[in-house]
Amino acid sequence: MNIWLLAAVLFLGCNTALWGQNAKAYIPVEQLPDLIQCLPPPPAKDSPAFQYDKQRYKWGKQQRKNAERAAIAKRDAVWTDEALMTEFSVPFGMELSARETPAIWNVVVRGYRTVNQMRVAPKAHYQRIRPFVYFKEPTLTGEDDALRGEGSYPSGHTLRATAAALILAQINPAAANAIFARAWEAGESRVIAGCHWQSDVDATRVGASFGVSILQTCPEFQADLAKAKEEFQRLSIGKDYFVSVTDVVPDVILEIRYFGTYNFVGERIDGYKAPTALLTKQAAEALKAVSDDVMAQGYRLKIYDAYRPQCAVDHFVRWAANVSDTRMKTYFYPNLDKSVLFEQEYIMEKSGHTRGSTVDLTLFDMKTEKELDMGGTFDWFGIESHPDYKEITPEQYANRMILREAMLRHGFKPLETEWWHFTLSDEPFPDRYFNFPVE
Repeated sequence: MNIWLLAAVLFLGCNTALWGQNAKAYIPVEQLPDLIQCLPPPPAKDSPAFQYDKQRYKWGKQQRKNAERAAIAKRDAVWTDEALMTEFSVPFGMELSARETPAIWNVVVRGYRTVNQMRVAPKAHYQRIRPFVYFKEPTLTGEDDALRGEGSYPSGHTLRATAAALILAQINPAAANAIFARAWEAGESRVIAGCHWQSDVDATRVGASFGVSILQTCPEFQADLAKAKEEFQRLSIGKDYFVSVTDVVPDVILEIRYFGTYNFVGERIDGYKAPTALLTKQAAEALKAVSDDVMAQGYRLKIYDAYRPQCAVDHFVRWAANVSDTRMKTYFYPNLDKSVLFEQEYIMEKSGHTRGSTVDLTLFDMKTEKELDMGGTFDWFGIESHPDYKEITPEQYANRMILREAMLRHGFKPLETEWWHFTLSDEPFPDRYFNFPVE
């Protein structure tokens, strides 16, 4: 063995070494669907379909103006197994790596590498010109030199992402919607980057499904898929470690904003199937101590949100990327342009809520039968939501401190930009992002 290869294997460790030994395709390309025969040829330059391709290229250039969407497109351009699997880790609900999830990694990466063999023949056969070459403009992603001489039809990146999604959804069907949405986004990234026409991407999605369907007939693939499902079940924690807050804290009041339409999006959020609050057992027990504390002071806790599935966070991200949807601006961000919500981190691709030990809440005064006046509303995007914001009345500030001090006394830590947001300091799953629904 070459000494440098030996060093690389030793460095990557046992699981990665095993992966290297099993990296061959499940099925040779001769036994896979021939996309030249299965799919129509790319649109002719005088066809309505090609006119649509050109319109979508212009659409893609507009999308580049959104910094967050442009960043996603750049990440989707990275042609490595690690980059692709990292992008699917969030919708899948688990960090995917050769070391931590070797069985899942093996079947998914081998699977999409197998399917990806199908792109070679049609690319060489059609030699379709790339959109950035046609328009004599640079790509968003700096791939100009690498792609200039390679045919555009079909899209290798889209083929890999779609095949990976189809296999991952078999392993974790509960997360299928989020997984497929991410794969779709990866395909659109190629249009936004200027590397592929829309018709390339659309045809490739169908082609990937052809390849994965044949993959199902391979006994070795099915054996590896069974191992991956077993690994997923073993590593998944899910609902068994969560409780309904009202079962532990019977005095709490619930107003789950994301189950309804009065929230900054203006519609029910994905993953909220019931107006209930879930937390890890540890967080719920700590919240019970907080509840007992404030009850002695004449208050009850009122919860707006607790555990939040990753698909809900993905919903927020899609909403934020659509800068034209400002229907709730008056109520939640009147002083901000929606385009800055990513930049100023009001919307992020991951949330502590998804780890299951974060809660958004306020205090309800049992004497007045009203919420305490906190000098600002839940989910207000602005400096006024900072707990130490001083441009409120002394009474409003004191009310914030009643809540804050009670939470601190019982093991929660605050977020310095939202007076209502607290996370259990010793949270049990600091590195896990769950995706089962709130129900």
